[in-house]
Amino acid sequence: MKFSSWRVALRIARRDALRAKGRSALVVAMVALPVLGVTGADVVYRSAQLSPAERATRLMGRSDAELRFLEGGVTIKQAPDPSEGSSFEQPVATKAGAPDLTPEQQRSRDTDPAALAGALLPAGTTLVPERMGSYTATSSAEGLISVDTTEADLTDPVWRGKINIVGGRAPSAPREIAVTRTFLDRSGLGLGATTTVRGLDATPFTITGVVEYPGDLSATTLVARPGELVEPLAKLPGATPRTGGNWLVKMPAGTVLDWPKVTELNKYGFTAASRAVLLDPPPRAAVPFYADQNNGTGPALLDRTAIVILGTVVGMALLEIVLLAGPAFAVGARRSRRQLGLIAAGGGDRAQIRAVVLGGGVVLGTTGAAAGLAVGIGLVALLRTRAEDYAGHRFGHFALQPLDLAGVLLIGVVTGLLAAIVPAVQAARQEVVSALTGRDSLKPPNRWLALLGLLMLGGGTALALLGAASGIASRTIAVLGGSMIAELGMVALVPYLVGLFGRTGRWLPLGPRLALRDSVRHRGRTAPAVAAVMAAVAGSVAVSIYAASTDEQNRRGYEASAPAGAVLLGTGWGAASDGSLLPRMRDAVESSVPDLGPRADVKKLTYPAGCGEHQGTCGWISPLLPKDLRCPLEDDHGSLSSDEIKRLRHDDKRCQFNAGRRGTSVYGGIGAGDATMLRNLHGITDPAAVQALADGKAVVLDPRYIKDGKLILQTNDPMPLPAAGTKSAPYVPSEEEDRKRRHETTIDAYLANSPIQTGIAVISPDTARRLGLGVVDGGSVWLPATAPSDGAEQKAAGAIGKLADHTEFSVERGYQPKGDLISLGLAGFAALVALGAAGIATGLAAADSQRDLTTLAAVGATPRIRRTLSGFQCGVIAAMGTLLGIVCGAVPAVALRKVLGAVEPYPGISPEEMANRSLVIVPWGNVGLLVIGLPIIAVGLATLLTRSRITLLRRSG
Repeated sequence: MKFSSWRVALRIARRDALRAKGRSALVVAMVALPVLGVTGADVVYRSAQLSPAERATRLMGRSDAELRFLEGGVTIKQAPDPSEGSSFEQPVATKAGAPDLTPEQQRSRDTDPAALAGALLPAGTTLVPERMGSYTATSSAEGLISVDTTEADLTDPVWRGKINIVGGRAPSAPREIAVTRTFLDRSGLGLGATTTVRGLDATPFTITGVVEYPGDLSATTLVARPGELVEPLAKLPGATPRTGGNWLVKMPAGTVLDWPKVTELNKYGFTAASRAVLLDPPPRAAVPFYADQNNGTGPALLDRTAIVILGTVVGMALLEIVLLAGPAFAVGARRSRRQLGLIAAGGGDRAQIRAVVLGGGVVLGTTGAAAGLAVGIGLVALLRTRAEDYAGHRFGHFALQPLDLAGVLLIGVVTGLLAAIVPAVQAARQEVVSALTGRDSLKPPNRWLALLGLLMLGGGTALALLGAASGIASRTIAVLGGSMIAELGMVALVPYLVGLFGRTGRWLPLGPRLALRDSVRHRGRTAPAVAAVMAAVAGSVAVSIYAASTDEQNRRGYEASAPAGAVLLGTGWGAASDGSLLPRMRDAVESSVPDLGPRADVKKLTYPAGCGEHQGTCGWISPLLPKDLRCPLEDDHGSLSSDEIKRLRHDDKRCQFNAGRRGTSVYGGIGAGDATMLRNLHGITDPAAVQALADGKAVVLDPRYIKDGKLILQTNDPMPLPAAGTKSAPYVPSEEEDRKRRHETTIDAYLANSPIQTGIAVISPDTARRLGLGVVDGGSVWLPATAPSDGAEQKAAGAIGKLADHTEFSVERGYQPKGDLISLGLAGFAALVALGAAGIATGLAAADSQRDLTTLAAVGATPRIRRTLSGFQCGVIAAMGTLLGIVCGAVPAVALRKVLGAVEPYPGISPEEMANRSLVIVPWGNVGLLVIGLPIIAVGLATLLTRSRITLLRRSG
């Protein structure tokens, strides 16, 4: 066709779109929604990617570099941006002799890090200390809150871009401090309030400023003036000494920290992020770190399963849009058939008629894509701050990539064009006389098209299901391509299947029989509407099957932490981890939750007795399997190759991670307690178990760990720490010395039948002390007769939260499914779309059936027949589309579950877990609701919304 013909076709299409505003708005909305989503995702993704200059400012503020000292005596290899990766080589210090150090390593061990950095950098360089303190707790409005601590002179502009003042002013006087916005939100404090850091009770700080880290908006941090916080915390009893050091580097005028200087600093144990290097990175071949990464296996580039799922969801979503928009174009083509007939009568050929209908797809597709593009960009701009808060970091800039946006716009136009193809072909094939008189030319369904559809349905299903176990590219193509081919094959089968449905009319009453025969007679309008309903139902069924299968997989893999209804309280890892707040926490629970019953206090075991968990002076204790049941990797794997380790993980059932392994509660695999603890935490009421515990025996919950009435406990000596004030490398024991650190103790044991998998063994506190183990408070467990209400649980959690954060508090309520609401919501959405598609076809059928209704009225039919006929026309379309949609929706759902079952997420996964990953569960309740409820609702709505009065028309022709 000539360009002038296309221009005329587009003009006609534009006028038709303006004339039928409701139908046009429907198509525009269908095209605009996915374009809006893709546009928003693209703009957010591009805006979150930092340019080299933005990344440099975020790392080092306005300085020229950031320098970090890892450890004396090591050699570092780093990426140009050390946050993207680094590695180090550490000399092994053993009792046999001193390690062989290079001159650089020896100098880094013998020299103060700050003095060494000053000596290695050009004269005139200024080092601004970046002091990072310990993770501690400070007072809030209601109790304590855990915080990070650091020091910085925020009046110095060198920090801008790394730490920004966003409220108040920078601390400038003694005992003033700046905090992050997250700290204020969580603590309930404000500017001008005071907070007291734990251990520094005599010197509270006044909050004068609010800061933010652009790269970490969720940080809960105190920023004090240099010398006022980090050093006092380091002097507290039991404080863990911090090694290394960080500095912001301000270079002399005319000098930069180039890549050769960075590699020189690496030899002395420093990593360096240089602004000059980030703006002009070296060739990849000149970076030793990359060479080592290329020689190794390296991490997987992409999660293959995620790619297949994402590709299938996106591709099927676009196909659904095409099928849903198709009926709207079919309605437009049928409403304009007289106009199209006049074009044909005036000498227009089939190509020109097709161009008019396809022009509608171009016009509406372009309009929808442009609207989605504009609204997507506008929404991101409007919601930018919320998007940054949700992501946890600030955008570098608001990025609009022309090529990306042009591609998104093209997708929208192509979607509209594809939706108009079938209606365009049907319009071009209609006879001129039939189009001018408004009569349909009745033709039998094309058997060859039906055969092709059947082959596509079978072949696509086989391709999707069998291709789920292949490689990354072929799996994506197989699952996505097979699912789309199967659904398109069903679309091709629809006209023939409509005819088969029509054969059931002989057994139906008058109203349904007329509706069914009318749908069969006018397949041209029925088939697109059925395809649209099928597409909506297929999407809902696919997601419902996948969600139900995932839910059942999670249910089978769920491990309860205690008997049903138990209330668990643990010290956690925050401000209350030392157990000092546990009495107040217990009081908070007991005053908030009524009728808790007797309390069981749980004790944690430490080795050796009296060690400090937070000072790194404790070893660890663990039950040990008998030799014949123990994985060989637990005893000696230093001499095994990676291939041998992988083979053992895969083939030896003893090395599979969840092969009968019992779950571990928040108190660990082995704990100490009394008979009440056995009942409350493990559900054991056996008198023999209670007596065994009192007799000094271990009550074993996992039968694999007991042999000949004995349990093996393994204790591991703590790692030696370097002497205070020394710069020696940490002691790294040899494999022989590591064996000497492990000790085995055998104790008498009793096997108890525990109904839940909540641990491995329990001993009494007296038995633990007899074995030389320490006993410290770990928490408490209550087992009320009925589970506490959700309100009582929230009240207790709030009371505990006022005392400290990062504690352990929960109520064991069994497995809680998460997908039911989502599945029901999708079913509701599918029903809404399906009803809309059926309603469009019903409205068109009502217009086409006007002459038939006139004939019925002439022979004495009651006015109610119009309502009945319209209702059953809508119901027939909804019923056929629903049944076909269930078949189409099952294909991608089953294929994606097979994809999960074909990939081992980690070495050593058990056959049971692999079987659960490929499990397919059909939510028959949701499916039945669609099959029965959707046609009934369609019939009811169409009957109610259709007028009974029939306008008599003059019969023509």
